[in-house]
Amino acid sequence: MFGRRTDAVGAAPNPGVGAAKNTAQGKPKPAPKPAPKKAAPAAPPPRVAKGSPAASAQPVEIGGRSDEYFQTKTTIFNALIDTIDLSQLAQLDTEAASEEIRDIVNEIISIKNVQMSIAEQEALLQDICNDVLGYGPLEPLLARDDIADIMVNGASRVFIEVGGKIQLTNVRFRDNAQLMNICQRIVSQVGRRVDEASPICDARLPDGSRVNVIAPPLAIDGSALTIRKFKKDKLRIQDLINFGSISPEGAQVLEVVGHCRINTLISGGTGSGKTTLLNCMTAFIENDERIITCEDAAELQLQQPHVVRLETRPPNLEGQGEVTMRDLVKNCLRMRPERIIVGEVRGPEAFDLLQAMNTGHDGSMGTLHANSPREALQRIESMITMGGYNLPSKTIREMIVGSIDVVIQAARLRDGSRRITHVTEVLGTEGDTIITQDLFVYDIEGEDEDGGLLGKHKSTGIARPAFWDRAKYYGKEAALASALDAASE
Repeated sequence: MFGRRTDAVGAAPNPGVGAAKNTAQGKPKPAPKPAPKKAAPAAPPPRVAKGSPAASAQPVEIGGRSDEYFQTKTTIFNALIDTIDLSQLAQLDTEAASEEIRDIVNEIISIKNVQMSIAEQEALLQDICNDVLGYGPLEPLLARDDIADIMVNGASRVFIEVGGKIQLTNVRFRDNAQLMNICQRIVSQVGRRVDEASPICDARLPDGSRVNVIAPPLAIDGSALTIRKFKKDKLRIQDLINFGSISPEGAQVLEVVGHCRINTLISGGTGSGKTTLLNCMTAFIENDERIITCEDAAELQLQQPHVVRLETRPPNLEGQGEVTMRDLVKNCLRMRPERIIVGEVRGPEAFDLLQAMNTGHDGSMGTLHANSPREALQRIESMITMGGYNLPSKTIREMIVGSIDVVIQAARLRDGSRRITHVTEVLGTEGDTIITQDLFVYDIEGEDEDGGLLGKHKSTGIARPAFWDRAKYYGKEAALASALDAASE
């Protein structure tokens, strides 16, 4: 704890230097007005329905920061900003700037006579360095590899997702201005901007983690920042087997699909692991193939040596210069690709991706949001229709059937686990209906004592899928047959 105050709830915040000295020296303070017996805490609890399971949930402690700590930090930070020359600080490298900030903060602590332990002082120095040079309160969350998502709902409410479950933390920003400043710092690193004139922005961190910012006036309670973190150690298909996301036999089938240049669509809901699965699938691509990726924010982490990464661009202040996903897909057809990978299909670029799959770029891949393989095909048809193409539905469905070979469905189940629930191949059309058949499905069989779902990946008994001849062409028919036989036992 900082200082010697114990009435942090009822007392007013420390306004300045004089108050900090009085607190540190233990001088008596004016008695505060009597507070009601049920005084509201400084940080409001989550707004949940009374009696719900979340009503008794407590914020997850990150770093053990108290209200008094934040008051002390604000006082010292304001004194630092008044003392330091930011223009000269910007000319230093990160390490030198950090040392300069530490020296000045140590002097301010000494002048203000703030009493704290060595560990508390080191934590304060690190936090202030993060505020000036890094991502502020987000730094300890970004450093943890077990956090999948960081969700900031205004300055005082930060949630994380760990193990598929969302939890409230005690992390908070100084105010909405600091939160907005960090959002601008993140998006400016990739040449984008977020402000009142352009309040919605997609960006990425240097490690490829996906970032979305929506700022006031669209976000009413302060900027909303969402970060989809990627693990430092890139997941491989063996990791998905260890997690139970797919069976070993199913993983063998996915390896055949990825290696044999079979056009693949990965479908799933938000947070179901589509991008992670796509990264794992690309590991089966040969190193001598030329791959071109098209994304809104570059986040794919391909391991092949011959990869060209393309990224969309939003319009500038005058509304000019926008480069859409469709522009990228159309242009990469002129770049002699062998495989085209679209990070997420969400608009008219679906037509150009199908054209690419159907005109010699076998093995192309993409992801989209859908709840089942059949809904994924329907969404592709809807996106093509929304693009203004005046084509009959039968023609669009024939194009889909002639382009997409396999749909892989990923899902996040209610216990937070992520599973590949369907591996489905597209066979053809019968009348106006697209015919599909499942190769693998995930059956939920019950729950364990902790509420986790129990299930098993099962083969549907298909001995020779429609892409058998393609697997035979690449010499993978034996591996495919053994995987299907083992799964059907």
